[in-house]
Amino acid sequence: MTKLKIKEIKTHPEKHLNEKITVKGWIRSVRDQKSFSFIDLNDGSTLSGLQVLFKGERPGYADLLPQLQTGAAIHVEGHLVQSPGEKQAVEIDAEKIHVVGLSDAESYPLQKKRHSFEFLRSIAHLRPRTNTLGAITRVRNTLAFATHEFFQSRGFLYIHTPIITASDCEGAGELFRVSTLDPDKLPKNKEGKVDYTQDFFQKPAYLTVSGQLNAEIYAMASSDVYTFGPTFRAENSNTTRHLAEFWMIEPEMAFATLKEDMELAESFLKFVIKALLERNGEDVAFFDKMISPGIQNMLENVVKTPFEHLSYTKAIEILEKVDRKWEFPVKWGIDLQTEHERYLTEEHFKKPVILTDYPKEIKAFYMRQNDDGKTVAAMDVLVPGVGEIIGGSQREDRLDVLHDKIVKAGLNPEDYWWYLELRKWGSCPHAGFGCGFERLVRFTTGMENIRDCIPFPRTPGNALF
Repeated sequence: MTKLKIKEIKTHPEKHLNEKITVKGWIRSVRDQKSFSFIDLNDGSTLSGLQVLFKGERPGYADLLPQLQTGAAIHVEGHLVQSPGEKQAVEIDAEKIHVVGLSDAESYPLQKKRHSFEFLRSIAHLRPRTNTLGAITRVRNTLAFATHEFFQSRGFLYIHTPIITASDCEGAGELFRVSTLDPDKLPKNKEGKVDYTQDFFQKPAYLTVSGQLNAEIYAMASSDVYTFGPTFRAENSNTTRHLAEFWMIEPEMAFATLKEDMELAESFLKFVIKALLERNGEDVAFFDKMISPGIQNMLENVVKTPFEHLSYTKAIEILEKVDRKWEFPVKWGIDLQTEHERYLTEEHFKKPVILTDYPKEIKAFYMRQNDDGKTVAAMDVLVPGVGEIIGGSQREDRLDVLHDKIVKAGLNPEDYWWYLELRKWGSCPHAGFGCGFERLVRFTTGMENIRDCIPFPRTPGNALF
């Protein structure tokens, strides 16, 4: 007897019609019709469940019926048959049902009523069983798999960069410290400061904010590489756009300029979105109907429409001419806010936009300074509904310029000696970007809060589960 996932059954019902099969999952609902019952069974492989027909004439029906409650885990054996009902093409005519795990429907937190996403975050151990979070789980899976497909198909090597680091890639200082020192008995040096030589790493260490600097090391030996892993920001922010722990996709290319970087970013987004539309049609339709009407059409347009390219300076000129009062006033030199980014993508151009050549004062030290002395070879990809989804640049490959930028950023060049040495032996133009994975999930699903785009959100004051 073949054990099947519900997705396989619903995708290829003709392959298993009239075949005796086994399905395992959790009960979503039960409709008792006295002489028989309909069970809506779901195993998480697809949005919609599979209907199980359990006839009263089956052995043990009366004893089993009280145990068949919402949330229970069951094992079903029976034949897959055509369904006379209009809502499904096939159903299982159950011959045997084994209750693996009982559930009390009355106390089960996930009732038929629609729960708020805020409530569901408080029961993260159960929320993956809901339609929305189940669909997000499958979307994350497809986007992650497609990410690896994209870079592997282009010859990129997957590099595992460290989670624990002594460097602050962004220079923003929003870092989580990693230490084995007893906070109640901190050792002090002669200056009265914490003596980190007695710590595990014998120097201050942190959770990484980016794998970029480490990926650059391997790009200088392997040409094209990417890393895809968790990153951390100790930013005390409670907005719908921020997480303390999130995942980043970060490719690095040797012998590449900003032009190649932009081409890679646009091609990447089109590839993974196309994969999502082709492989998760039912989930995308669900988000289009229940979460963000019109998102399916928007994603289809992203795949087939060239992105708009313009400079930061030109974008400022456009925004300054808009007849509205911005929450954050517009002028050259500001860091664009979400309201500005979304206006450009949703109202002015009505498609994704790639902005380039930002003022050097608002960008990181590692970005290559342009010949004008005022801007850097940076780019941000802006998308409707989210704003910035990708940030990248051509990296500064000139040793003297990079050294000066590190000093001006208030960082110690000695902490970046290895990064500087990459510019001493065999330096070359190179470029890369970072794509926040949860922002990508939020963009493709239309979810309002990024905390619902990751299995276990980590935010200020919240480290449950």
